[in-house]
This record gives sequence, structure tokens and C-alpha cells, in this order.
Amino acid sequence: MDAVPALDEPLKKVLGPATAKVMAEHLGLHTVGDLLHHYPRRYEERGQLTHLADLPMDEHVTVVAQVADARLHTFASSRAPRGKGQRLEVTITDGSGRLQLVFFGAGVHKPHKELLPGTRAMFAGKVSVFNRRLQLAHPAYELLRADSEEAVESWAGALIPLYPATAKLESWKIGKAIQTVLPSAQEAADPLPETLREGRGLVPLPEALLKIHRPHTKADIDRARARLKWDEAFVLQVALARRRHADAQLPAVPRRPKPDGILAAFDDCLPFTLTEGQRKVSKEIFADLATDHPMHRLLQGEVGSGKTLVALRAMLAVVDAGGQAAMLAPTEVLAQQHHRSVTEMMGELAEGGMLGGAENATKVVLLTGSMGAAARRQALLGLATGEAGIVIGTHALIEDKVQFHDLGLVVVDEQHRFGVEQRDALRGKGKQPPHLLVMTATPIPRTVAMTVFGDLETSVLDQLPAGRSPIASHVVPAADKPHFLARAWERVREEVGKGHQAYVVCPRIGDEEDGAKAKKKSPEDEAEKRPPLAVLDIAEQLARGPLAGLRVEVLHGRMQPDDKDAVMRRFAAGEADVLVATTVVEVGVNVPNATVMVIMDADRFGVSQLHQLRGRVGRGSAPGLCLLVTEMPEASAARQRLNAVASTLDGFELSRIDLEQRREGDVLGQAQSGTRSSLRMLAVIDDEEVIAEAREEATRTVAADPDLERLPALRTALDALLDEEREQYLEKG
Repeated sequence: MDAVPALDEPLKKVLGPATAKVMAEHLGLHTVGDLLHHYPRRYEERGQLTHLADLPMDEHVTVVAQVADARLHTFASSRAPRGKGQRLEVTITDGSGRLQLVFFGAGVHKPHKELLPGTRAMFAGKVSVFNRRLQLAHPAYELLRADSEEAVESWAGALIPLYPATAKLESWKIGKAIQTVLPSAQEAADPLPETLREGRGLVPLPEALLKIHRPHTKADIDRARARLKWDEAFVLQVALARRRHADAQLPAVPRRPKPDGILAAFDDCLPFTLTEGQRKVSKEIFADLATDHPMHRLLQGEVGSGKTLVALRAMLAVVDAGGQAAMLAPTEVLAQQHHRSVTEMMGELAEGGMLGGAENATKVVLLTGSMGAAARRQALLGLATGEAGIVIGTHALIEDKVQFHDLGLVVVDEQHRFGVEQRDALRGKGKQPPHLLVMTATPIPRTVAMTVFGDLETSVLDQLPAGRSPIASHVVPAADKPHFLARAWERVREEVGKGHQAYVVCPRIGDEEDGAKAKKKSPEDEAEKRPPLAVLDIAEQLARGPLAGLRVEVLHGRMQPDDKDAVMRRFAAGEADVLVATTVVEVGVNVPNATVMVIMDADRFGVSQLHQLRGRVGRGSAPGLCLLVTEMPEASAARQRLNAVASTLDGFELSRIDLEQRREGDVLGQAQSGTRSSLRMLAVIDDEEVIAEAREEATRTVAADPDLERLPALRTALDALLDEEREQYLEKG
């Protein structure tokens, strides 16, 4: 018997260079172990055929069906002028529907001999339409013979696994490659501690791998899946638990506010009372700040729930205790906006060292990449001497030149825009590790928070402050009902007539180099795939057409920072009626007088992003209106997504819908820094219980054995995960 290849053996040694190259390039599989963890997407039952009635257009499919008839036609063509051209048309059926296969030219000979009526086979190809009928042109196929020795061996199980495949490598070829390496599954080291595995009645890993690839019954598949889900959830949660454990060992300076300090003075000046939610979350944060190891807390809240106020009170508590606080924002527009709103909220408390400043005031400085040299020098000096208690800035805060007198708290806004390097570089500027508060306005379901932000404790603000107005949302089907779009522009004029303002958001700027012109497209293609609407085009059309006479301004990411800031200031001051913008207005922009938002090509945005954008209106006492303009037909998935956004203002509910509609690999998309999702079996939304239980088990395991000395197989699995995802997996939320 041949030696069984080891799990870390490169595939090119086992399968041959050509197949290994396709697997590496198209499926990201490099070793025997990678291939064993490439699980079937679903299973075909021998006696039950795929529904040909439900084939999706333009997708690569694998079907199992029977040949109903096969006909060879000859025809004349430019290549074969004397009527020698050949076309083989094969009709296959599965009881639910029929599908035509076509083969041309020299490609007809083999199928003509093999695909005889009554033959059963697996077929794979891309579904297209010809003469209004679905067809597969030149599909790859594999005959299902029950008699030949090799076929009986290969299809012995009653269930045929169908693998995630590519046009370059069909499912059954992947299946055959897996048959080659399957004996190696016996060598798989089991990462789950034995007590955990036995206590939960999970099968050993080698058995799970055999059953997932060669199941005899559906119960085999269920048992294998249950086990493999636990592996993924547990190894990931151990990685996060170890991070939490290591952080808890670090020393930090406790920061307690003074009873008569700047925080108390600030609270006394607030013109409103804090919501119950804000008080509860502040209490959690202050308790963390008072401990002698660093706080790691995620603050997530609905759009407009007052996160900035909670973060500012935390920063003031640290200033009270003699430290400094830094707030990191993802864009200059947002950093300037935060700086403006913080100094306005603090009033004379932000005028430390200035005439008229309150006695316990501090300085609040702004630091961005585009500041002039003199202003920048001044800001850096304030940080180094400790005169500036609060700094708000972009990535410019992370540069080597920036020195703090005593950095006590880092607040990161919109965490998903920052990677681990930035977070750690800023944390490295403290004499001891500073406390960390991460904020996000994209509500995240609890399990995703546990999976992506598992190294952070979580606080949730789900209550809106009094005085915030409800936002009505409607879908405007521009193609089906053009008069709805005309009415949308009338509504904008009506709101402006009442003294309010409006946003119009577009997916694109419009001054991009247009590479699309090079490719000739058919008229149908053009209609189907026109480029997304652009700010510069729409602004011009509106100013000349339906919004003529109103003051229309544009805002987008490629403008100079000073120009952007000037536009935002004019809009905030009411000197512009309509702001046509890209998603730069998505976070943090606060103009209480803006009451209506029209989102063009709304189907091109994600659910969470639409929810974020919508949160920019209704921030004052007048009710908000959000109009989602789309040309997608009523039955499309995109329209259903928009209907979901229009039907609820609950961001947590929407984030669930968003995740359920995204493909499985994308669930942790933002966590992945472009690498393949490490979750192959676990579905974050469906497997909440597994994730929650795995987190508890992981916390217990790490508390008992932080370095996993007694669990070498778990340590190996952990190294594989952290190496593959370069540890950023844990960090990029």
C-alpha cells in the first residue's frame, strides 16, 4: 500500500502540477489538508434528480440527469461551406424539466457515441439562453455507470457530493482529487479537547472528514457538519479568548474622574438629560476605566443614538484623571465634523489656556494630513506638553512625529475602516497601554460581534434621544413608475420651500477615467449594466431641470479637504439647499435642518450602508424622509432588499437581513482584509448557539491553560488559522 500523504504535503506532489495549479489559483487550496477542508456545497441523491426547472441564468451549474434524445444536424457555415458543419443537440430530463445541451464541430464525436438515450450522467456548464430556451453549450460531463469497477468504487455512496467548483475544474474532478487524499484524513490531529468532544457527543475529526466527503446517509452528513462547525467556532473563539486573556495581563493606569472636574462641569452645562441607555453604557465604560488593565470595549449604537456624547464623556473622565484622549476618525470630513461638534458641545471648557476659557478647561486640537505646517506644529506641541487634553484626527495621529504627554484613552470611530496596524500603532503611543473604546454605527448582530470583535466587551445603545424625529422611507421604482421619480423631486422642492434642506446621494463621482468605452457592448447589455449614476452628472441635470432655481452643491471624496470642509460648512449654515454627494456623508455628518434624502441607484448600496445614509436626516425636530430610487424590477432580489430597508428602522434587524442575503463567505468580509473567509462550514447567523457555546468553552480552556501546553493539536490548528489570516482576521472588524 502507498504511503499516506501528510496533511501539509503540497498538492502538486500528490495530484500533479496542472490540477494543483488550478486548485491554488481558483480555489485557494495548496495542501492536502486544505483540500480535505474543501467541503461539498450540497449532495445529490442517486435516485433523485436536480430540478432542471429551477436553473439560474449565467451561473455555473452541476446537474444529474438522463438523456431523453440526441440528434446530429449538419449545416453550412463559413467554416464548412459544403454543409459539413455538425451540431449535436442532446435533450436531458430529470422529471421536473428538460434542458438542451449543444456540441459543435469536432466536439460532437465523443458525446455522440456516449450520450445515448437512457444514459445517466452529471453535466456541468454555464446556463445560457438560445432561441428563448435554456441550454448548456459544450458542457463537461461524467457518465454514471453502475457496472464499471472504477465507477462503482467512485460512486459507491448513495449520496453524490457536489463541490464548490470553477469553470476550470468541475465538481467531480474535485471529488476524484479528494478520493485520492481521503486516506490522509486518518492523520488529522483533533483540535478539540477530548472532554469537550465527548461531553458534547461530537465525532472525532478523522471520522467527520470521511463522513462529509463520503456519506452513506443524511445522518452522516449532519454528524460531520455538527463536528466541523464546532472546530471552526472553537478554534476562532480560542484565538479571541487568548487575545482577551493577554490584554487582561497588561498594566494600565486607572483613570477616575474628579468629583468637581471637567466632566462634572460638562454634565452641568448639558441642555438635556442623558437617555437611560447613555447612562448605563457610560457606567460600564467608567467602571472599565477605573481598573488597572486596559479597557477593550465596543460601543455600537443606532444611527443618532448619541455615541459621540458617550465617547466625549469618557474622554473628559480621562482628562480629569490627568491623561489625554485621542479620537481616530476614518476621513478628514468626519474628523473635522467631530472636532467641530466636540468644541461646540464643550463650549468654554474647550478653551484651555485661552482668555475666557473656564478654569478647569482643556484644549481640543485637530490633526489631519492636509493641515498647514504652522497649525500642525502648534497641535503637535499641545500634545507633547499635555496642554491639549483631547485630540481628534485621522491616520495623521499615527505618524512617528506625534508624541503624547500621557495618552490614556483611544477612541476609534467606525472601526471597520481601520486595520490592526493602525489600532496598535496608536495604542503604542502610551507610556502604558491606553484604554480602548471602539465605536460603530453599523449595528451588528450579537453573534457577528462575538465572531469579529470577540476580543472586545460590547455595549449597545439602542435608544434614540428625545427630540429625534421618525424617518419615513419609500422605494421609488423609477423604471416602472417614472411619475414617482418626478414626485420625489417635487417633495424635495416642498421641503426646501418649508426652509429645510436635502441630500441626493449617488454611487459614483463621475470624473473617473471611463475604461468602459473601449469595450463594445450590445444595446441590451448597455441597458442592463449601465454605469451607476454619478454626482457630477446628476447635480447638473437637477440644477437645470427639476430643481432649477435651488442652490445645489456637490461633495465627493476627490475634492480638496478645504473645499470639502467649506461645502459642509455652507450646507450646515443653510447657505445651500441641496447637497449632491457620494457616500462621504455616510457617517457623522450632522445637519439637523436636513429632512429629505434621495438615494439614486439605491440597489447598488448594501443594506447597512443605506441605513447609515438614512440616519443623516430627521436629526432635528422635523420628520425625515428617505427615498430609495431604483430601476430594478419588482421581483428582483435587489428590490426585496430595498423593501426591507423601507419597512424597518431597526438597524439590528437590518444587519441580520443583510447577512442572510450575502453569500456565506462574505459574512466576515470586512474582517478578512481580502483573504478568503476562514469559515467554511459555520454560518454566523444560523449557528448562534454554537458560537455562543464555543466562546464559553474557549474562555474556560484558555483560563485553565493560557499557552495551550496540554493541547498541542489545538495550538497547531490555531497557528494554521492565524497564519492563514495573518492574525488580522481577529482585528479587522
